[in-house]
Amino acid sequence: MSRPPANPAAPGSEAEEADGGGSLLKIGELAEASGVPSATIRHYVREGLLPEPVKTSRNMAYYPPEFVERIKIIKQLQEERFMPLKVIRELLARDDGDPVPEAEVRRRYDMPQEVLDRLADLGVLSPGKRGYSPSDVRIVESISRFRAGGYDERIGFTVYDTLRYKNALEAIAAEEVKVISERLGDVDPEQAVEMIEAGVEPLNDLISALHTKLLVAELERVRGGPGRGS
Repeated sequence: MSRPPANPAAPGSEAEEADGGGSLLKIGELAEASGVPSATIRHYVREGLLPEPVKTSRNMAYYPPEFVERIKIIKQLQEERFMPLKVIRELLARDDGDPVPEAEVRRRYDMPQEVLDRLADLGVLSPGKRGYSPSDVRIVESISRFRAGGYDERIGFTVYDTLRYKNALEAIAAEEVKVISERLGDVDPEQAVEMIEAGVEPLNDLISALHTKLLVAELERVRGGPGRGS
């Protein structure tokens, strides 16, 4: 009697280990959850918009559930913003990288679990089953530095203060995507990718410089202007 095929999701299996114990999806399940055909998902993988799936045999592959949201974003940028796949790939690549496990984030940045949980509830962090993305780790690092400098609950600073920046930056990010779509839509994809890569650092510097200038100006306005009392 032949042995039944091994269950790829069973404890200790290659798929189970790659997912950290979570539930990996077959291509059909991923297509159903994302609303995108299997052939399109395979095309995204070939184009580098999605990492390679976990392959347990020549004809069997499993995908992390986090792919569902990423696929929806890709499709939205294609259909609503008319972005070429190469441009989308560059935008998504800004946050690519191996996730950092939750326990490691807590240890590295001395961050209480309840703080991490509240940040996730607010949508500031988006942890997956395998941990935090590089962008999330940078956010946690920044908050940790604030807390180390005395900006904590003892004087009224809480995780809810991050919403001020999240709400403001959401509007900026939406406008950026709109502008990129409108102005680079007819540009050669290779050139568009190069322009996006070249624009990341100066854009971050511009936002930082403007924020500092506006903050200082507002502080001076509240205090009555420079040289008050002289």
